[in-house]
Amino acid sequence: MYKKFNKQYIGGEWIEGNSDRVYVDQNPYNEETISEIRLANEKDIDKAYQAAKEAQKEWEQVNPYQRQAIIEKAAQIVERRRDEIVKVLVEENGASYTKANIEVSAAIGIMKESATFPLRMHGQIMPSIIPGKENRVFHNPAGVVGIISPFNFPFHLTMRSLAPALATGNGVVLKPDLQTMISGGLILGEIFEEAGIPKGLFNITVCSSSEIKDAFIEHPIPQIISFTGSTPVGRHIGELCGRHLKRVALELGGNNVMIVLKDADVQRAAASAAFGKFLNSGQICMSLNRIVVERPAYEAFMKAFVDKASQIKYGDPKNEDVVVGPLINNKQIKRIQNLIDKSIALGAEYALKGEVEGNVLAPTILTNVTNDMPIAQEEIFGPAVGVIVVDSEEEAIRVANDSDYGLSGAVHAGTTERGVEVAKQIVTGMIHVNDQGVNDEPIVAFGGEKASGLGRYGGEWAIHEFTTTKWISVQTDPREYPF
Repeated sequence: MYKKFNKQYIGGEWIEGNSDRVYVDQNPYNEETISEIRLANEKDIDKAYQAAKEAQKEWEQVNPYQRQAIIEKAAQIVERRRDEIVKVLVEENGASYTKANIEVSAAIGIMKESATFPLRMHGQIMPSIIPGKENRVFHNPAGVVGIISPFNFPFHLTMRSLAPALATGNGVVLKPDLQTMISGGLILGEIFEEAGIPKGLFNITVCSSSEIKDAFIEHPIPQIISFTGSTPVGRHIGELCGRHLKRVALELGGNNVMIVLKDADVQRAAASAAFGKFLNSGQICMSLNRIVVERPAYEAFMKAFVDKASQIKYGDPKNEDVVVGPLINNKQIKRIQNLIDKSIALGAEYALKGEVEGNVLAPTILTNVTNDMPIAQEEIFGPAVGVIVVDSEEEAIRVANDSDYGLSGAVHAGTTERGVEVAKQIVTGMIHVNDQGVNDEPIVAFGGEKASGLGRYGGEWAIHEFTTTKWISVQTDPREYPF
């Protein structure tokens, strides 16, 4: 069923790429071939951007109700094809059935929210200090948006930029991660083609960064680059966009902390920690990276957390009761094991040692961790976590903020207001009281501080990310000039 996904989607046509390279898309659990595709090159990228530019000129003139109807129809198609999309995510991304269904639901949510955007691009009429003048302010489409999407939540994280960009009147060129070229790319071309998107408005270029270098970003047509991925790559994209005076939306890495205060409900905190760490095998930008526990709650929390984690099923994600499936490739297994080994050498200990089976790492918990260890300082992006003990609320806040990142986090406290007061002091774009770090809602601002990114997705914030503001003044009465 996946062999059909072997063409680029450019100018409303499914065509062969012009690269000399062929990419083999593999199942990360059993490494079986899913599909093969001739990659796109710089020539294809230029063709895609030119097509998006031409189609966008007409698209921004389309009645907002028609744009809304197309986005709504696309959401209905996703719901109708849910089982198919879930299966693609399980086989190409290594997602569990739980994670895959969460992902599809999240994508539908952002599509439904985005469908309201054409009717929310409100202008303003404002007074003027000049007699006889009226000021009008408009929100207009930015033009063409280049989207670079990741492998971990490919369908949703592509849709999080794609649906708002289209809804606000832009053209789009998408570069999905090669490892999820179908679930984060080509299947979306089918969906929006069926929904009736104009030819050329949405284009998909499956290409290798090692071949095209910076051509996707530096091309003169896109006014905005939307990137979700690692902080080092995000910094590079930000530098390029600054040089070329392009706008950029960056959702980058996280070193997310969950604080468990001494008066917290430890059973509730342990359940939160298990979900927030091990969903999608920990391959989520918002996944818990560190758990900081006040000493009086430590022993009870550890017992509950280890017990919960040790019961999590791992293995082949085709089994519907499996929660922890494969990492996206074997390099990630080696990288995470290296973080663990280095931390063990510095004094950390296993509270729960997960076995490695192929590309699957079973849930792993380290204790005796200090905040300067590799397991606490680097983004893990896998099913391992370190637990840090502190002696006060103040120390917990200091440790939580002792990181270059500031994406998400959580605080468990005995009272809501105490949790909120601690949450206010953690430098993150998002933080959740008596919950865990993995939260994403279509109407709420989503984004990070520090090295975790720039800009905000979701709701009205997404409208501003993908539009530009224009001032038109109208002088109705003759103006008197000083000369």
